[in-house]
Amino acid sequence: MSAAAARAVRFDRYGGREVLYIAEVDMPAPGPGEVVVEVRAAGINPGEAAIRSGAMREMFPATFPSGEGSDLAGVVTAVGAGVTEFALGDEVLGFSFRRSSHATHVAVPVGQLIHKPPRLSWEVAGSLYVVGVTAYAAVRAVAAQPGETVTVSAAAGGVGSLVVQLLVLREARVLGIAGPGNADWLRAHGVTPVPHGDGLADRLREAAPHGIDAFIDLFGPEYVQLAVDLGVAPERIDTIISFQKAGEVGAKTEGSAEASTPEVLAEMAGLVVGGAIDFEVAATYPLDRVADAYEELEKRHTRGKIVLLPNH
Repeated sequence: MSAAAARAVRFDRYGGREVLYIAEVDMPAPGPGEVVVEVRAAGINPGEAAIRSGAMREMFPATFPSGEGSDLAGVVTAVGAGVTEFALGDEVLGFSFRRSSHATHVAVPVGQLIHKPPRLSWEVAGSLYVVGVTAYAAVRAVAAQPGETVTVSAAAGGVGSLVVQLLVLREARVLGIAGPGNADWLRAHGVTPVPHGDGLADRLREAAPHGIDAFIDLFGPEYVQLAVDLGVAPERIDTIISFQKAGEVGAKTEGSAEASTPEVLAEMAGLVVGGAIDFEVAATYPLDRVADAYEELEKRHTRGKIVLLPNH
């Protein structure tokens, strides 16, 4: 890579992981109100795989050649006109709306960045945005109150592991739907584990004999229907994935779009740094192995984030 070039993940058509490749691209230049960040860590997310496969082409169409990635953390290497919030050498974390963070360098508007707390590792800082603000929005959407019972599907996943902890901080009683391998982790974080699979509705009724007050779906439409069947009011159901089903039953669909602000990101970073929330990194990969990283992600059995380290 020359001094004037960067490297970035690209894909030229919809498809599986095989369409991903690493391209040498022009070093980004900051526009007014932007900085260039040398990316030290960038999380990967299921939504990015869905965009790349074409599964979300009607809602989030790709323009080819397409980059990818929203989460990022790194060091400011160039500052655009009018920028006073950040200086060369500042350590930052934040997000890109341009599908561009899976790269060695990226230009980012300053309104999408915050200063990285010194005690936050690069891996955590670079993968906090999507799951952090999504969890925040989902918990806010169902307005859980102390003593209420809230059920969460995919409760030990990247978003789910944060959702359940935020609910526990609100003093809600949390029922976490997950595989048996995650039961001990859920219990250790104050959550009642409920195994998914046949008979789930009966297990939830047994665990909550006085009813379920709210339901957060992080997996699929069958869980939105389950929430309705269990008598949860539609306005107390939030899904981050099942948009069509939500429209049918009147459930909410609040996620990252409703909470993508520096203030929310800073609040989540503070909770992690302060030890109020555990944030796990499951694995790290160099940029060249982005396809391998998505292979692990798409198994849907990972607890914690998978993170690219573009400059390692």
